[in-house]
Amino acid sequence: MPTPEASPGGPTVRRTLVGAQLRRLREARGLTREAAGYRIRASESKISRLELGRVSFKDRDISDLLELYGVEDETQREALVALAREANNPGWWHSYDDVLPNWFQTYVGLEEAASLIRSYEIQFLPGLLQTEEYARAVVTAGAIDATTDEIDRRVHLRVTRQQILHRPNPPAFWAVVDEAALHRPIGGSKVMKQQVEHLLDLMSLPNITLQVMPFRFGGHAGEGGAFTILRFPEPELPDVVYVEQLVSAYYLDKREYVERYARTMDRLPVDSQTPTDTRETLRRILAQR
Repeated sequence: MPTPEASPGGPTVRRTLVGAQLRRLREARGLTREAAGYRIRASESKISRLELGRVSFKDRDISDLLELYGVEDETQREALVALAREANNPGWWHSYDDVLPNWFQTYVGLEEAASLIRSYEIQFLPGLLQTEEYARAVVTAGAIDATTDEIDRRVHLRVTRQQILHRPNPPAFWAVVDEAALHRPIGGSKVMKQQVEHLLDLMSLPNITLQVMPFRFGGHAGEGGAFTILRFPEPELPDVVYVEQLVSAYYLDKREYVERYARTMDRLPVDSQTPTDTRETLRRILAQR
């Protein structure tokens, strides 16, 4: 069974790096996406997807664009073409294409490559912190028409994603969870008891920080709903904000949008219980079950 790569990086980040470099080269020449698309017999939207790292690359397209952008240095050209070829290699998660929505594949790749993941959740506990039984209850409730095999594969995908938290040089994961998620009986009392125990175990890991936004606080900075901010070790990659909807998702990397979400994420931990108080809340909930 495929497993996550042992180190950060991967096809999603490589595509993003190639796309970002192509965008910089195009803008340096003062060319529009439409002009670039005309050069490779493609639409403006195709250039946009290439520059965002949302699609695979063809050698001919890369070569034609580099020629258009005036890149004559052979070493630079070969390096970018080689990186584009590596970016076309499928990630381990592509073996789950039958149960993994296209719009979520990008997230799994970004999550795999991130050095810092900050998440705010309201209804459910973060997927990276879920037990298998809790994940199964969540997946089953949200996949009304799915077969047992499809549910099994979706649960296995979620559990496999969690390996990034335990690999060498893991990402830092910082989650703020609304207290409501701890009281909603997902899967029943036994499943929730195991889940809370699992959270306490995970909080002993140095790369995991969990804080609870208590009921008593009332209104707070996270009124817009759940979201995740991902940061990458590559300095040329911007932070990405992930906002999931029912049948799609937003990936935001414009500076003004990212800064707005970052300010919210900076404020939420201040208004939430400290990690120490969160442990006490989890122990109190556990004692009541």
